[in-house]
Amino acid sequence: MPDQSVPGQERYWIGVVSASHVSRGVQGGFAQLCHGKSTPLRRMRPGDWLIYYSPRTDMKEGKPLQAFTAIGRVADDRVYEYRMSDSFVPFRRDIRYVPCSEVKIAPLLDRLSFTRENRYWGYKLRSGHFEIAREDFLTIAGAMLGEAGILNIEAGNISVS
Repeated sequence: MPDQSVPGQERYWIGVVSASHVSRGVQGGFAQLCHGKSTPLRRMRPGDWLIYYSPRTDMKEGKPLQAFTAIGRVADDRVYEYRMSDSFVPFRRDIRYVPCSEVKIAPLLDRLSFTRENRYWGYKLRSGHFEIAREDFLTIAGAMLGEAGILNIEAGNISVS
């Protein structure tokens, strides 16, 4: 599918999801946010970037993780329902994920505008999905992808799967 993004108009987002659910999304090439709600997915546009933050390894009884766990780009305009069971039909959106390293948030806290000088920084993450500044995106993506990855993103040459 052709890239539908408009250069220079992409936005940057954080999605808060357990690491085990992030792994399923990366393997399947989709995002599912806020317990399957459509609204956060509809806020994003083709070409926007999504970084997942995982507070825990698993949703209910997982171990604390507090790390950025995946990064990808919104693939197209489509938000769709996916039947997981008779009683749970969440909304999803296709994402082209970039191979990356998991990065703990602690070393980045004083470098991110949404956590810097905020001892209650975790409160912002409770919303499950929020927009971040380009500078914050580049800081996190730099830690996840390394300098070469950031240069490729800035040049529009990042290879996404």
